[in-house]
Amino acid sequence: MTPTAALLSADDVADALDDQATLNARGLRDLALRELAADGAARRGPFRPEVWLNARQRHATRLAAHYFRAIDVSVILAVTLLCAWAATPSGLAGAPVAAVAPHALGAVILLALIRSLDLYRFPSARPGLIHLGALAAIAGVATTAAVVLSLALTGSASGLAGVVVWGGVTLACLYGLHLIWLDRVASWRRSGALTPNIVVVGATRHAEALIKAALKRRDVNVLGVFDDRLARSPDTVEGVPVLGDSEALLSHRILPFVDRIVMAIDPKAEARVRHLMGRLGSLPNEVTLLVDPVRAGDRDDALNRLADSRLAPLNGRKDDDRRAFNKRILDLTVGGLAFVALLPVMGLIAALVKLDSPGPALFRQRRHGFNQEEIVVWKFRTMKHAAADATASRQVTHDDDRITRLGRILRSTSLDELPQLLNVLTGEMSLVGPRPHAIGMKTGQIESARLVADYAHRHRIKPGMTGWAAIKGSRGPLHSAQDVRRRVQLDVEYVERQSVWLDLWIMFVTVPVLLGDRAAIR
Repeated sequence: MTPTAALLSADDVADALDDQATLNARGLRDLALRELAADGAARRGPFRPEVWLNARQRHATRLAAHYFRAIDVSVILAVTLLCAWAATPSGLAGAPVAAVAPHALGAVILLALIRSLDLYRFPSARPGLIHLGALAAIAGVATTAAVVLSLALTGSASGLAGVVVWGGVTLACLYGLHLIWLDRVASWRRSGALTPNIVVVGATRHAEALIKAALKRRDVNVLGVFDDRLARSPDTVEGVPVLGDSEALLSHRILPFVDRIVMAIDPKAEARVRHLMGRLGSLPNEVTLLVDPVRAGDRDDALNRLADSRLAPLNGRKDDDRRAFNKRILDLTVGGLAFVALLPVMGLIAALVKLDSPGPALFRQRRHGFNQEEIVVWKFRTMKHAAADATASRQVTHDDDRITRLGRILRSTSLDELPQLLNVLTGEMSLVGPRPHAIGMKTGQIESARLVADYAHRHRIKPGMTGWAAIKGSRGPLHSAQDVRRRVQLDVEYVERQSVWLDLWIMFVTVPVLLGDRAAIR
């Protein structure tokens, strides 16, 4: 075992979670290396430090299937056009149907079969040789169909050589590409990017058996255990720390790293199950009930389902991953163009901020992102440097004496938000989504997140520079519980309706809506 694969003990994990500075892969890896140097051997614990990736990072990796398919389609289209052009010296524009149709049919069948046979999912249970063999079979079927169509259209074997060459070149290109895809997926599995992180609710015998099997298999990371009966709960369960009760889980800093919450409670305790499901249902994380297995193989089946972190599906009834992929492409395209176009404007604003009042041009604030991940959001500074409020404990009001002269202009036009294009390009934010609220933001004297039960649902998607709530009039500070409920209602509505077309519409109307609302405090 290499030093970077050293395991953390339960005490180490608890200490790391208590220290915000070490709540990342680098901090946990350094901690593991210090323990290794002290003990001279790897220590047993619940998970490996190199797999300490948050849910957003792992979700972004699983979306790679869409990128793989886009590259495959581009390469196959290029090979098909090249081969069709080579078969028709007069040019594609004037080429007869009989010369072009076989190549086109072969390409369509090839791409359709790759997708329909789920070859972009790359499950861990399917060996690479089986994957490559399936590609060869699909290429053979597509080439055969193209040959048959060529014979049917021409009645001779004159064009068969070109079709066969197309099949061979296409298969060679697919082999090259999919060897790269297989290598990337294998690398992600080794690094833990595809390994799901779970927490267990209930320090029960079911949890003990599940954790013991998970530690043995090493394809599921169990980060912690939560139990409402702390007085009777042990400090650890098979080396995994008991981190608190269900109330502690609702606001725990471990949540951004959790893919799934597993309830290891006897289903016969219906009242307790319903109570916990009701409470945990307010979280953005998926909740699963672990049923006590009847057969010896049932627990392995349950772990297989938890560990089956295949790449995102390209088809099927759930389109969340496809929506996330399309949204990310939109962010990179529009966000990248906007960043380049607005760079001179941002440079000018930064200079004016420095001239207007002493202090830095940019202001950083920790806010909630996807799955309640804590992210650092960038803005142009609009307040006096000495009066900066990183936690939004006092929300902005009319005639707020903390705001600078230039800051009022920047806030009224939302130009202070432009640096968040950096957050968009790095993947922490999106162009459109629920606005990211500051950590611990208060409405009155109460933390805003505690005023609405469904508040965390707005974290099921990345926060945005603008959003559905923004164009519907819910912008800026939240001064009452009614304001919070209105904002959350609009944000959840957006999460449920999100599409590329809705995002484009929101972006299109954002500027006129914001500029037309002079009364809003921002």
